[in-house]
Amino acid sequence: MMKLYRLEELTPQQILNRDLQAEPGVEEAVDAIIAEVRARGDAALRDYALKFDGAAPEQLEVTAEEMDAALAAVDPALIETMRQAAANIEAFHRRQLHDDFVLTEQDGVVLGQRWTPVRRAGVYVPGGTAAYPSTVLMDVIPAKVAGVPEIYMVTPGGREGKAAPAILAAAHVAGVTRIFKTGGAQAVAALAYGTETIPPVDKIVGPGNIYVATAKRRVYGRVGIDMIAGPSEILVLADGGCDPAWVAADLLSQAEHDRLASPVLVTDSPALAAAVQAEVERQLCGLPRADIARASVEANGKIILCRTLDEAVEVCNQIAPEHLELCVADPFGLLGRVQNAGSVFLGRNVPEALGDYFAGPNHTLPTSGTARFSSPLGVDDFVKRSSFIYYTRAALGRVKDQVAAFAEAEGLHAHARSLTIRYEGGAEQ
Repeated sequence: MMKLYRLEELTPQQILNRDLQAEPGVEEAVDAIIAEVRARGDAALRDYALKFDGAAPEQLEVTAEEMDAALAAVDPALIETMRQAAANIEAFHRRQLHDDFVLTEQDGVVLGQRWTPVRRAGVYVPGGTAAYPSTVLMDVIPAKVAGVPEIYMVTPGGREGKAAPAILAAAHVAGVTRIFKTGGAQAVAALAYGTETIPPVDKIVGPGNIYVATAKRRVYGRVGIDMIAGPSEILVLADGGCDPAWVAADLLSQAEHDRLASPVLVTDSPALAAAVQAEVERQLCGLPRADIARASVEANGKIILCRTLDEAVEVCNQIAPEHLELCVADPFGLLGRVQNAGSVFLGRNVPEALGDYFAGPNHTLPTSGTARFSSPLGVDDFVKRSSFIYYTRAALGRVKDQVAAFAEAEGLHAHARSLTIRYEGGAEQ
């Protein structure tokens, strides 16, 4: 049963409940996998596919024939929904694009900043206990909007050595450049270092299990990464006017993801707290993934009863959840006070699942409290900014002595010399 607490009964650590530890040996296993892929390339990927997935694909890259077969196997209505979702995601992320700028206020000086996309992006798409075509759309479309010319996707081939048809259909809709049938830490290593078949990329994005997350951490620096994603989280802040069945359904929508997922209700209503507690138990009985959801609810779920909604908002900011639902009468009245959340869902008619699939904002979100300092996946993850500087000879001459003195003050005499040498003996270029 979902545990019910009064706020004053909990310590700050109990409120957060994020003391999850990696399984022993994960880092050593990941290091060994990365080394093997670097040494043996495609052969290592095939060996790991046979070991972990049960089949080694004849070809690592998805062929045009495989794509055609996947598109034929997927319900056309689902593909049309994917297309509509893709349009929403693209429209939202186009608003994130940045403009270059140039400053010419000072005589003889031109300063500016320009944005350029990374050349290659790698997208990891899980294919274990469930296939998530929505992740393909959310992770690929911002890269397309950013102007990334080459987008490579990796996803496990499974026991038949074939990628899930729905994932391939989503890749087609989103516009992936090339797709490779490999998963786990070995796929991350392949994207980072390259193999005979898979070219190395500049940035790796996408969620995965603890081995994938650890591999992303290990290759960071060789390549960029989006974030280290932890278990999924939902925090529902609800007042007494909410339907407890709706709240319970929203909590379970994340609990069914993973045994380590964290469903939390924060409310100022004792009656709602008790009703949701009972409703979660009732709805659990009918879920196909009930075993996973129950493990999540019992290990990581909680209901926190606060004295006021003001107090409840402070709890939300302390937890900094991945998903925050404001199921209250005036959600816009509380929105301005939310400081830490990956994505915020406003009102009683906006279940978190709407954002997972269709609305447009990204569903790849900061977890484990990192919403205190990081953001959802977006266009910014696929671009970098460069500055540029131009001075005429006259403009440099006006400031050279000041700048040289600044360099001398730091003990960097060659820096100073690089300024003054241009004016020695009347030299000019």
